[in-house]
Amino acid sequence: MNTHRKLDGKTALCIVIAAYLLIVILPMRAPGANGFHSVFQGNALDTIPVKQKKSSKKVAAQAANKDTSTISSRSDSAKLNLKKDSTVMVDTLKISKDSIDAPITYSALDSGVLLIPGKKFLLYGKAKTDYKDLKLGAATIQLDQEKQEIKAFGATDTTGNPLSKPEFIQGTMKTVSDTISYNFKTQKGLIQNTFLQEGEIYVNAQFMKKINADEIYAKNARFTTCNLDTPHFAFRANRMKLINNKLAVTGRVYPEFEEVPIPMISIPFGIFPLNQKRHSGFILPAFTSSPDFGLGLEGMGYYKVINDNMDITTRANLYSYGGWNLNLSSKYLERYKYLGSVSLSFINNKTLNQNPLIQDEYNTTRSYMIVWSHNSDNRARPGTNFSANVNFGSTRFNQSLLNNPFQNYQNQLSSSINYTKDWTGKYNLSINLNHNSNSNLRLVNMSLPTVNFNVVTLYPFQKKDQVGSGKWYEKIGIGYSGNFQNQLSFYDTAFNFKRLLDTAQWGAQHNIPITLSLPSLGPVTVAPSISYQERWYGKKQFLSWDSTNKKVDTAYQKGFYTARQMSFGVGFNTRVFGTYKFPESSSVVAIRHEIRPSIAISYQPDFGAKYHYSTQVDTLGTKLRFSQFDGGIISSFSEGAFGGISFGVDNLLEMKVRNKKDTSSAADADKEKKNEKKIKLLDGFGFNSSYNLLADSFALGNFSIYARSTLFEKLNISASANLDPYQIDNKGYRINRILWDPTHLKFGRITGGNLAFSTSFRSKPKDGKDDATRKIPNDPFMTPDEQQRQLQFVRSNPAEFTDFNIPWNLTLSYSLSFTRLLKTDFSGFTTQTNSNLNFNGDFSLTDKWKLGGTGYYDVTTGTINQLSMFITREMHCWQMAINVTPIGLYRSFNITINPKSGILRDLKINRSRTFSNY
Repeated sequence: MNTHRKLDGKTALCIVIAAYLLIVILPMRAPGANGFHSVFQGNALDTIPVKQKKSSKKVAAQAANKDTSTISSRSDSAKLNLKKDSTVMVDTLKISKDSIDAPITYSALDSGVLLIPGKKFLLYGKAKTDYKDLKLGAATIQLDQEKQEIKAFGATDTTGNPLSKPEFIQGTMKTVSDTISYNFKTQKGLIQNTFLQEGEIYVNAQFMKKINADEIYAKNARFTTCNLDTPHFAFRANRMKLINNKLAVTGRVYPEFEEVPIPMISIPFGIFPLNQKRHSGFILPAFTSSPDFGLGLEGMGYYKVINDNMDITTRANLYSYGGWNLNLSSKYLERYKYLGSVSLSFINNKTLNQNPLIQDEYNTTRSYMIVWSHNSDNRARPGTNFSANVNFGSTRFNQSLLNNPFQNYQNQLSSSINYTKDWTGKYNLSINLNHNSNSNLRLVNMSLPTVNFNVVTLYPFQKKDQVGSGKWYEKIGIGYSGNFQNQLSFYDTAFNFKRLLDTAQWGAQHNIPITLSLPSLGPVTVAPSISYQERWYGKKQFLSWDSTNKKVDTAYQKGFYTARQMSFGVGFNTRVFGTYKFPESSSVVAIRHEIRPSIAISYQPDFGAKYHYSTQVDTLGTKLRFSQFDGGIISSFSEGAFGGISFGVDNLLEMKVRNKKDTSSAADADKEKKNEKKIKLLDGFGFNSSYNLLADSFALGNFSIYARSTLFEKLNISASANLDPYQIDNKGYRINRILWDPTHLKFGRITGGNLAFSTSFRSKPKDGKDDATRKIPNDPFMTPDEQQRQLQFVRSNPAEFTDFNIPWNLTLSYSLSFTRLLKTDFSGFTTQTNSNLNFNGDFSLTDKWKLGGTGYYDVTTGTINQLSMFITREMHCWQMAINVTPIGLYRSFNITINPKSGILRDLKINRSRTFSNY
């Protein structure tokens, strides 16, 4: 039987209070084994809203004050038989003024206590609270809803040591304190004995007052970048103001080392930047002295942020003898469009003259350099690309740089500006402006411009809707490639505009290849071809013997001239494989040899004979053959018909070995293959030559021999040589006689070649990580020029970039090149040889000391051209670096002691001196 009763106000109030105690208070006082977890004014799935009907004024008043204090709890000690999505439909209630505007998530290891009369909530035992971007953890946390204030306290263990100190995190700011008091609404707080971390900065203050989300005041503060509890160094200040992610300002500040204050070294105020983003500011200089340049300030300047896409840096060096250097550099970037940088450098060196034979007191040299790097994004304009890499300036600029031994010996400067356009993959155009200069010869060459136009191979007889393989003539292809060049040459020591126009050259060449794709004849590939070439020249060169002065004179004739050449040929190539397998007991599985022979039969008529002539070159009546187009930017065609065979052989040698740690059985074939390692013994080894069946003399061509290999994955070796099979007379000129001595296994003469090898050895890292697993920062928007400049700075200051994780490393490289050249007076030949050795390495004397060096040794002259050494001391938060250059264009030493932190990079003790070897 169902009975319906109307509840009065008192009865309803009792029911509500009973439900409130059952749902909220009892679960909190009995937290269970898993601690206490809950959401205050949250939206969790287990939240059960408890709202009141307006059955009486008293109940309505209580509901109005507690309408936002919805509490949900999870506990094993009390459960309600209610669905999680169940709600009690009530009238809309007025929001209280003391409401909290966001959920507060909290947890505690011990218990949580709710004090209803005082609207306070207490958490005990490793309590944690999250509110918006604020995170608070402590031994005890007290939340006052009426005041919207939270307090946190630490505790001690049984031995009296601190336990669960209050930890406050908001954004990038992190503090550890004894006590914390914070107001949610005003975002003001008071903290005692706090340790604050802001980026790389660590601040310890006796009292700290937070007035808003970004500003903090501190009293009796200590400022450092050392992360130890007892820092190696710090700055003391009675008053300090910190602005989040901007700066820290102090009153009178003095340093301390190992907690020993040094008040006699103090400054009236301090400004410490905290902004991690780029911002404008001054660049502090370093003091230096030199007997050649005098006293100086180096590196002073200003960095200016123009906008989000562009900045500019100004740096200058000033010396007491009157010398100065100025550098203006700017970087620009538009994402998905382009990026680049521009640098202008001016050097006015004024050095004290130490040569008693020269009357001038000072030596003055001036030079300049323009560096521009630009790269466009292909996504901005598909099919079109523009790039620039310009290094244009005085040929003596590199030699004028101070404390840069690597760049001092760079004798070549080169530049290029490129524009390319592609039309759906069928045609492409490129326009290039190139420049190169030699600091030894003081010669500058400029190509303005070089134009290339290419047509991809077209098949004119091929049907649009082809079915099957098609006819043989449908595979006939025709292409085109054209090249147009201009060149200006001058000496920067004797520049003359009229002479510049006289030396200007231009030329063009056109090539039309016709090919036929035939199916392979088994393992042999056949490729017939026809080629037509035409070259245009702007002048002719004539050499004649001057019997009066007994020398060779040169005359030029300007105009428009052409030369043509055709060739017909068919080529055959194949691949031959051979494998030698070793017994299963051997650690070597097999050796594989691949041979790639090629042979071509070709015919080339003599179209160039009419452009060649003979001229006497010495008093003995020796005559040599020359072309009228020698000395031009487009090379001339050779004379004489060619109808013969071109041949060559390339070899590849590989070895497969078993892993020494492999214990798998031979039956497990898949696992066995995975544990096998392939090693290349020879990456390439072979030769190329030709034989002219139509020639009446010198029918056998020169042999080009090459070899390259990487041994033990450590030693890189490459070698090449040019072998002339014919003998020479007493002046070095070739005679039509094969040089063959079977008794001594001698064939031909080596007229040129080069040999190069490089290797690198290093110990295992202390952390056990290799370069593949170690994360190396990479700036995708850094231009190649900026990367090179950073690399040069690292090379010039190796002590500041020492990796103590690698106990030792050594890098060696050696190169040897030689060539046989005709003397300028045609009296014979001379052999020019260059040989040099480069070395670079370092090793740890102890865990904190490291010694290293780098140098360049000229084997040809037997002299050390450049030598730099360094020694560095790792001091946890500080670093000492000593760089010494005893040999080079400039001799120098530098001692620097500075903090490692990037924020205090300008706070350094520097002592440097430079001496000139001029």
